[in-house]
Amino acid sequence: MRRVLIVLVAVLFLAGCSGSPSSTPSVPPTDQPASAPPPASSHELRKARVQAGIADCPASTGDAALDNGLPDITLACLGSDRTVRLAGLRGKPMVVNIWAQWCGPCRVEAPHLAAVAEQAGNDVQFIGIDYADPDPAAAIDFAKDAGWTYPQLQDYQQRVKAPLKIIGIPQTFLVDAKGRIVYRQVRPFSSDTQLRALLRDQLGVKL
Repeated sequence: MRRVLIVLVAVLFLAGCSGSPSSTPSVPPTDQPASAPPPASSHELRKARVQAGIADCPASTGDAALDNGLPDITLACLGSDRTVRLAGLRGKPMVVNIWAQWCGPCRVEAPHLAAVAEQAGNDVQFIGIDYADPDPAAAIDFAKDAGWTYPQLQDYQQRVKAPLKIIGIPQTFLVDAKGRIVYRQVRPFSSDTQLRALLRDQLGVKL
């Protein structure tokens, strides 16, 4: 009987690991180092960001936070001295993507974000948030390989988890020019067309 139970437990465990990485959000690894990552303003990270062609982070305003907007949290810019107050990002439609370099589904959707961000140009502000990630250097390498040239923020301490109800990643938020969250995508994008359709339907941006 004991042998039968062991076999059943093994089968259930394997079944739980069989989700498709292209459709199942990832959760932070439980074996991450407890120590904080190197400061995002270090010379090495700044140099790596510039060499990767990743833009520096935009300025944010002091406008009051909105009930249906991004949380009033200030995050460091990945590979930069700047900080960004999320609630103060206003002025143009935004795509805010939560990701990490250890996340398999994030890797799957990365080319779609890169392609649509390039096509959108200045009409839409794309911003990434590197989430629960202990290795900012690896994160910059990931963004470089993905072809992301838009700004990236750093949330090693998972500060957006509670206010944005983050359970797994990737997740993407569409934010209108007034700073209001109008749509949440809780799965990785499967195509450029899917993301362009959401920009059209939710933000009125036709590409």
